[in-house]
Amino acid sequence: MSEKNKNSGLDLDATLMETTHKVEHFYHKNKNNINIVGGTILAIVLGYFLFTKFYLEPKEKEAQVAIFPAQNWFEIDSFNLALNGQGDKLGFLAITTDFGMTKTANLAHYYAGVCYMQKGDFASAIDQLEDFDTENKLIGPIATGLLGDAYSETNDYDNAIKNYNKAANMGKNKLTAPIYLKKAAFVYEEQKEWGSAVGMYEKIKNDYPESSEASDIDKYLARAIAQRDNN
Repeated sequence: MSEKNKNSGLDLDATLMETTHKVEHFYHKNKNNINIVGGTILAIVLGYFLFTKFYLEPKEKEAQVAIFPAQNWFEIDSFNLALNGQGDKLGFLAITTDFGMTKTANLAHYYAGVCYMQKGDFASAIDQLEDFDTENKLIGPIATGLLGDAYSETNDYDNAIKNYNKAANMGKNKLTAPIYLKKAAFVYEEQKEWGSAVGMYEKIKNDYPESSEASDIDKYLARAIAQRDNN
């Protein structure tokens, strides 16, 4: 080994030893706090594991059984029963509260929102749909678009447009995106924002030319352009 390499090795060893001593000194000086923090983290992790294993998982299974009657009522358009239940059979509203932290309760918010939309109670639909959360590529855009519908029905056009645009961006496919772009365009027209409506129609025409919404898009686009240019 050359003298230079030998000295480099000695310097490295010295640096490592010095660093080790500093770590040891820091630990001894702060070991009570470090042990408390470490114990707290361990307790949190253990508590979460126990909560999930022995409470949440059994609760989820119970919720999946409990929601069946409400789903059956929903399928036959018995929306009052689906929402409120009957006797010892729970409706979606009870599912959301009795099984609040489960995936099933989250799904019940969506079902309840749809039920309220069918009943024309748009304010309640908004409350339920705002509480629904999903990353599903199909259900997510549909639920968000439905929320846009509910806001539109209450004449809250800003939130309607926000949710229609969000729905269109969540599922960038020819099945759902053009639907919500067109709905956003209609709301823009309602507010006389013709330039924004033109943008929505152009996006449908250019990005989703094979969609059913694009089949007659030229007439909507021409109308919005004419209104934009005359105002």
